[in-house]
Amino acid sequence: MAAQRLGKRVLSKLQSPSRARGPGGSPGGLQKRHARVTVKYDRRELQRRLDVEKWIDGRLEELYRGREADMPDEVNIDELLELESEEDRSRKIQGLLKSCRNPTEDFIQELLGKLRGLHKQPGLRPPSPSGDRSLSPLQDRARTAPP
Repeated sequence: MAAQRLGKRVLSKLQSPSRARGPGGSPGGLQKRHARVTVKYDRRELQRRLDVEKWIDGRLEELYRGREADMPDEVNIDELLELESEEDRSRKIQGLLKSCRNPTEDFIQELLGKLRGLHKQPGLRPPSPSGDRSLSPLQDRARTAPP
């Protein structure tokens, strides 16, 4: 038991950053990577969006219980945020839920309330190869495709 403690102590000293450096401070036998985290997007905003997406998924499962095949594939938050008015958003959501046999009014009103606190995230889409952000991904691919 004492030998195990001694072995751990010696091993930890061998792996310490001061011992891992070779001459001139360069990394020696053991290399330690320093990770840097950069925050490109607002963490709270991303968390809110994630919470809304989870909420949507949960509520859709409740609304379509037993009829999952009729459930819409996706409720795109950014598409809803791009619409000019709440009336437009409401119509869009109603169109997505037209196959639902349960009442959807409460879901729509709650979702509209949750959308009021969100902002469109233009930076979440991968950058376009051409650099032209006004093009859709399909248009961009057609533009940058070899002739």
